[in-house]
Amino acid sequence: MRTTVVQMAPGSSLPDNIDQARRLIEAAIHTDRPDLVVLPEMWSCLGGTRDVKFASAEELPAPGAADDAAGPLYRFMRDMARTHGITLHGGSIGERRGDRLMNTSLLFDPHGVERARYRKIHLFDITTPGGEGYRESDTYAPGGDIVTASVGPFTAGLAICYDIRFAELFLTLRRQGANLIVLPAAFTAETGEAHWATLLRARAIETQCWIVACGTTGTHIDAEGNARRTYGHSMIIDPWGTLVAQATNGAGWATARLDMEVVQKVRAGIPVIDHRRLPL
Repeated sequence: MRTTVVQMAPGSSLPDNIDQARRLIEAAIHTDRPDLVVLPEMWSCLGGTRDVKFASAEELPAPGAADDAAGPLYRFMRDMARTHGITLHGGSIGERRGDRLMNTSLLFDPHGVERARYRKIHLFDITTPGGEGYRESDTYAPGGDIVTASVGPFTAGLAICYDIRFAELFLTLRRQGANLIVLPAAFTAETGEAHWATLLRARAIETQCWIVACGTTGTHIDAEGNARRTYGHSMIIDPWGTLVAQATNGAGWATARLDMEVVQKVRAGIPVIDHRRLPL
């Protein structure tokens, strides 16, 4: 299954972000002919004030609702999947839920039908060693459901960004049948340089899954007017922990062919799931 991670440099303008996503997706499809395309976390609005985040978010229709029940973000992702005959993992967008937002991933099949919806479980409330503070929970509420979905010959487990630091989620996805895990992200430049590749390779090795990790890149402005940099370096890693495709800095994409035989070979050689003695 040919898989493309589309690395974006989003800001707080929803129309500009949609235009950037469209250009990159269409260029990647023209060049690499992927079956699965993955966008990054919060590509629709990165930075800006709380009001800007709410204005760029939307209430999501019930799965299977009429086409005209959807907002512009939902319609864009659905129509891109349908028009190009691809499976589209829409990274994540802001979903309005009362006075809070959810950080929500949507997965569309090649007919534009929604197949999965995942809301980020672990919220990014941290202070980096360099002193940058982040309080995702000031605007967003956490999800609680663990989600898998069929994607071509694979069973995909869904996670978002900070989830990568919680191995129990990934091991649970493996126990629920995942052999591919998709992780959109907006990793900070500081934590990305220190931990991004290490964490992704660790999750791939311990779950023996393909890891498809799509990040944002570039600089955006937060609610207080501070410039924030995200790390980029979107990656596709095989179940042995080998990096098979990577974007570097700047907007662009990277593509790799995911092979189920690699999963089967790695799991047969080191059957860790059968050897596990401690409960999750």
